[in-house]
Amino acid sequence: MAPFILPSPQDTVETAAKNSAYLLQHTGVTTLETVLGFIIAFVVGELVAVLMIYSKSLEKTMYPLILFAQVIPKIAIAPLFVVWLGFGLEPKVFVAVLMAFFPIVISGMAGLKSVDPEILELTSTMGANPFKTFWKIRLPASLPQLLSGLKVAATLAVTGAVVGEFVGANEGLGYVILQANGNIDTAMLFAALIIMSLLGVLLFAIIQVAEWFLIPWHSSRRTLGASTVSS
Repeated sequence: MAPFILPSPQDTVETAAKNSAYLLQHTGVTTLETVLGFIIAFVVGELVAVLMIYSKSLEKTMYPLILFAQVIPKIAIAPLFVVWLGFGLEPKVFVAVLMAFFPIVISGMAGLKSVDPEILELTSTMGANPFKTFWKIRLPASLPQLLSGLKVAATLAVTGAVVGEFVGANEGLGYVILQANGNIDTAMLFAALIIMSLLGVLLFAIIQVAEWFLIPWHSSRRTLGASTVSS
């Protein structure tokens, strides 16, 4: 098959090596957009989840709006962000936030709701205030599900940043992909796609490592540790 249709792995590696400085520069831009979008989505998403847990009326009001925002195709509304925010960093970060926001809110709410009501009643009868109950009981109990949501959100944030770059950008991996596609440089296109995938895998792995330190007490960690020892 012709290289411009499907390049060989060797062609892709050689192209990536020959243009390593170029790819590294654009990877840094996409990484910055992704990390900023993920951090903002995490902070805002967890805050919204906490507010909805403690306010049923707020949950009934905000949940449909969040669901509605999630089902809208991001590629369809990304041009609006470019019109509103310009061609700089902001619209790409905003798309990354939108992509990562929903799984963080849903997993955060599910985790916060998973606490046994009897434990909450016990802490209340023992005089614990709502903040202490949240910090000592609700938050630790929600971590397994929240971290699972963060793994999904991290990979979606990469996609969101690249989607934002597709719409309007002069740097980033999305820009590289568009340029390679226009020049029929399939090897460069594949190299950018592989780097994009590796970026998502790296963020996933970082959260996986954080999971080992934050919830060593969870049953999944004990089960995995037991299976490792027995093997």
